[in-house]
Amino acid sequence: MNSDDMVKRICEGNLRAVARGLTHVEAEDSIGREIVQKMIAHTGKAHVIGITGSPGVGKSTLVNQLIKTLRKSGAKVGILAVDPSSPYSGGAILGDRIRMMESVSDLGVFMRSIPSDGHLGGLSRTTGDAISLLDAAGFDFILVETVGIGQSEIEIIKFAHTTMIVLAPGLGDDIQAIKSGILEVGQIFVVNKADREGTEAVVHSIQSMLHFKSNTDQWEIPVIKTVAHTGDGMDTLVECLMKHYNFLKDSGELIPFKRMQMEYLVEQSVHEAVSQLLEQAKHSSEWDSYIDGILRGKYQLVDAFRWVCSPEKMQGYSGEKP
Repeated sequence: MNSDDMVKRICEGNLRAVARGLTHVEAEDSIGREIVQKMIAHTGKAHVIGITGSPGVGKSTLVNQLIKTLRKSGAKVGILAVDPSSPYSGGAILGDRIRMMESVSDLGVFMRSIPSDGHLGGLSRTTGDAISLLDAAGFDFILVETVGIGQSEIEIIKFAHTTMIVLAPGLGDDIQAIKSGILEVGQIFVVNKADREGTEAVVHSIQSMLHFKSNTDQWEIPVIKTVAHTGDGMDTLVECLMKHYNFLKDSGELIPFKRMQMEYLVEQSVHEAVSQLLEQAKHSSEWDSYIDGILRGKYQLVDAFRWVCSPEKMQGYSGEKP
């Protein structure tokens, strides 16, 4: 199946084509890049929701309940569960994804567990492309559950319209919430496992910090209590998610967000292309001569850059991992 046929089937919502397309996207091969480029024109309709938070707060159980609540209205839901990469195979460690199996058996739900590739932003390099593919496939909601590594986990704001920060009592999350990297990311704060002692203290801590946070977009950030394993609070959570997306549309912020997202994807593509051209150049017989030439003063650093990114090198650029 060529990329045109695959794109056609993906846009028709064929789940087998979606799975095969994601495999190519994750492999960063030439077919995957062609698919992503052809998908862009078919994106922009899904509500992308980021779910992040420390390990142990119950993100996967919360996502499972969120899927079931969204499905009550007939909405199609895609899930990208970003997992730590296996140190041996490089693939995703599925871990607690078993908690989502009840929802994944629903034909209106598609889940993909993808490796983080050791990326410290909480996402993999191909997460943005995977989101675009699910968007083009007609999913109404795309849930992105990130690795869960704390304060460095802020890259999700580049892709998600709404970012949920999930916390829980008894895990020191009242202190974690104070860290500015986490505080600045969320549009909705969720205190899960709210049937535990200490819930009100966590809620109060978050609300106190949000009170002093500068808020220029006029969105009043809610703090919601949930008990994921029973489903308590899920209707309220979905209502807040809908309100935030409508707020983005009504305030006119959705269009500039999509432009910012596209700029980020373009920048990411350029960085990756230059990095791969550099790797190819380092294996060239001319590499040593350029390094020696710079040391002798024959060349300047900019000459090496022009050589690495020369039209001849670009023509040989495959777009695949070296």
